[in-house]
Amino acid sequence: MTFQHQELAAGRWFRLSLAEQLGNVGSEVSRALSWQERGNVDYCRRAVERALELLDLTLADGRHRGRLREIARVREVLADYFYGENGYGSSPELWRTYFDAFAVAARARHMASDRIRIPD
Repeated sequence: MTFQHQELAAGRWFRLSLAEQLGNVGSEVSRALSWQERGNVDYCRRAVERALELLDLTLADGRHRGRLREIARVREVLADYFYGENGYGSSPELWRTYFDAFAVAARARHMASDRIRIPD
C-alpha cells in the first residue's frame, strides 16, 4: 500500500498520542471543508483521502484497542459526510468542533510537558 503520509506510516505516527493523531486528522478534515466551501472538488477529495488514511493508521495503532469502535465510527461518518448521502446529518461545524477538541488537548499536553522540562 502506498501512503501519502510516508514518514508517519513508517512509524512516527505510532509515537503520537491519540489527541495528537486525531488533531492531525482534524487538520486534514479542516482543509477538506475549506476546499469544499471554495468549490474545489479535487483538493477536497485529496484532503479527505489523507484524513481517512490517518484514521486508518490510528486504527492500526495497538494502543487504542479500547477506542477502536469510536475511531471506526468517526471514519464511517466522515466517509458518509464527504462521499455518501450524509445519513448521519454531519455538518462542517460538527466536524470542526469534534476535531478541535483533540487539537486543544494535544496542545495543552505539549505546553505542560514544556513547562516541566529541565534545560540541559
